[in-house]
This record gives sequence, structure tokens and C-alpha cells, in this order.
Amino acid sequence: MLHPVDKRSRATLFRQRLSQVLSEAGMNQSALARAIGADRSTVSQLLAPDGARLPNAQLVAECAAALGTSADWLLGLTDRPERMADLIAASMTMTEAPRALADEQIFAWHLEAAGYKIRHVPATLPDMLKTRDLLRWEYEPHLGRTVEQAIGASEDRLAWMRSGRSDFEIAVPLHELRAFARGEGYYEGLPPELRRAQLDWLLDLLDQLYPALRLYVFDARRVFSAPITVFGPLLAVLYLGRHYLAFRDRERVDRMTRHFDWLLREAETGAREVPALIRALRDEVE
Repeated sequence: MLHPVDKRSRATLFRQRLSQVLSEAGMNQSALARAIGADRSTVSQLLAPDGARLPNAQLVAECAAALGTSADWLLGLTDRPERMADLIAASMTMTEAPRALADEQIFAWHLEAAGYKIRHVPATLPDMLKTRDLLRWEYEPHLGRTVEQAIGASEDRLAWMRSGRSDFEIAVPLHELRAFARGEGYYEGLPPELRRAQLDWLLDLLDQLYPALRLYVFDARRVFSAPITVFGPLLAVLYLGRHYLAFRDRERVDRMTRHFDWLLREAETGAREVPALIRALRDEVE
């Protein structure tokens, strides 16, 4: 946290930082004067060790623009020298999310987060936990002949999960599981035998991978979450449909982590009770 600074101290800090960034840029006083449209004597006054006054805002802004730094940093208002636009670009990116399973960006994020806990709220059932038959039913109308490659990508992510490089916590809304078991909504037309096989497969995975894989079920009538994935402390990704919105700044990653942890505290069914819920839903499949 930055503390109040008196005018003389801020003027001194400005001179020090201006001199520092000028040296790092390999620019002399004459070049800076030309870049900001000022006399060389003006720049000399800015850098004079006995100067006790701050320049006006226009001059500070011109210096910052010419040197590729932040006016706030020159004035000691922040400890980050990057310009705000650069900070935003570094902390938040928008990545295309094609209608496909072979999403190299998602897998790259998993690899980057090796060793960290991965928290996930999927848009449907988690792709990496789906059977090949369910994936084919879901994606073949959109992907055609490339569906086998896409299924392979999903299985690669499951193999990554099995490798134990990261723990996974997944939170799914209760209505999603019920709609799947009953073949309603998004899953309308899905044959009963595929639904039973998928629920059996999910039970097998939960048995094999617990506690590295923990599935929770929350009631969306009480709590809600958009589809998100939090890759440890590194980044948090919001799924928008056509794009992923990825945040790398600590504050937003922490906020999404706390949001996910809140979902788990409010979960209707904890990880140990989920298998019993899935078996009950399987009995409803017709």
C-alpha cells in the first residue's frame, strides 16, 4: 500500500525515476526534449538534482508516453512502471473457444498449473469425464470426421488427471445431473443406455480417482455460478461461449477462488455423498 508523500519527496522520486527510465531507454536529454516537444533546458531542469518542483501534468504525460512508462509510476503513485493498457493486456486476455474438444489452449493451461489445485464449474458434464459414446453423440453433428481426434484430446486430459499432477475439484449444478439422467433439455434424445453407461463410468472414475478428483453438487436455486475454471493461483478463466476470458491478476484470481470455495461450502451434496446421488439418478433412467 502506498502512503502519502510530501511534494519535495515526490519531486525527488520523479527525478530519480525519470533519470532511471531515460537511462534504460538509452535516450539522452536532447532526444527526450525532441520527443516531448520541449527545450533541452526544460529537460535539464526536470533532472536537476536541486529541483524541488514537480512539472505540470502535460509534461509528465509527455515524458511517460515518450519513454513507454506510466505517468503514475513517474510520480510515485504506483510501484508498477507499466502503462495501464499494458497491465490490463497482461492481466486479462480473451481467447477463442471453438466448438470442439481438441482445445489446445485449455490443455496448455492445465499443464501450466501442474501441481496446483484446479477448480472447475463446467458448462455441462465435464468433458474429460464423459464416455466416448456420449462425446460422439454430443459433438459429431458439429465436428463430423474430426470427432475422433476431439475424443482423443478429451481422453488425454483424463490421462493427465490420472497422472496425479494436480487435484481437481468440480462443482456441478443438481439440475444438470437430473436433466442428464432424465434425458431432458440439452440431453433430449440421448438414448437411455448411453445415459446409464455414462453414470456408471462417472461412478467408476470417482471411485478410482478420489480424493484427487472430488465432485460436488450444488442447488442452482440457492447459489449460482457461471462456467469457470481456476488454475491454482495462476489464472482464472470464465467461459463465455465463443470465447474464454482469462484473468491473471492476483485480485481476480483470488475472487474467483473464493467464489468457488463458497460454492463448495453451500453445496447440496459433498464429495463423499455424490456417488449415492448418482446411483439414485441412475435408477431413474428410463
